Amino acid sequence: MEKILIVEDDRKIAELERDYLESNGYETVLLEDGSQVISELKKGEYDLVLLDIMLPGCSGYEICRRVRDEIDIPILMVTARTEAVDVIRGLGLGADDYITKPFDPSQLVARVRSHLRQYARLTSGNRSSRNGADEKIMVQDVIIEPRTWRVWKRDRELKLPNREFELLRFLAENPNIVFSKEELFEKIWGFEYVSDAATVSVHINRLREKIEDDARSPKIIETVWGAGYRLNM
Repeated sequence: MEKILIVEDDRKIAELERDYLESNGYETVLLEDGSQVISELKKGEYDLVLLDIMLPGCSGYEICRRVRDEIDIPILMVTARTEAVDVIRGLGLGADDYITKPFDPSQLVARVRSHLRQYARLTSGNRSSRNGADEKIMVQDVIIEPRTWRVWKRDRELKLPNREFELLRFLAENPNIVFSKEELFEKIWGFEYVSDAATVSVHINRLREKIEDDARSPKIIETVWGAGYRLNM
């Protein structure tokens, strides 16, 4: 049974999330204090984090940053804040997705299910395909190992969350082709989702910070103004 950590200080919302997730076969644990999240994740076998932004003890933004630095797990932010800057900040710190309050509980369950399936597929491929480590994609000085879910720049391994990895892999497998933000969103996220172009743009920017020599003047992932993005081999 997959286990989800719900980090939410509004008890009614937390219990609503818990009830719907447990009725769909997931195990849940509730936390109200953000300062306990990292220690709880390290001692428990969790598969996904539902993370509120406004928390006592430690903000959801800071938690997201620390989790992404230390633990490989999908992060779905749940927030009452709908301003684009808040969404961009959460995604920029490594959140895989976000959903705003008030939300349809069935949509929440669908989002959770989608992320868990995607993460399981990626990590399963990583475990079962060690013999495929020689299958690599070379993009200038970046090496992508699609079957082992690893990325290297020169001799340094890069840590990419699953969405960033899938985005980079898709572009690398389709080099020199311009894809619009909408096309990339459909290819990588692939489920019904209320969002805007900020989701793709933020993930592109995070990739550039990791794989480019100068993220402000990218040579690998190029912006084609008015059209979208292109990965240059």
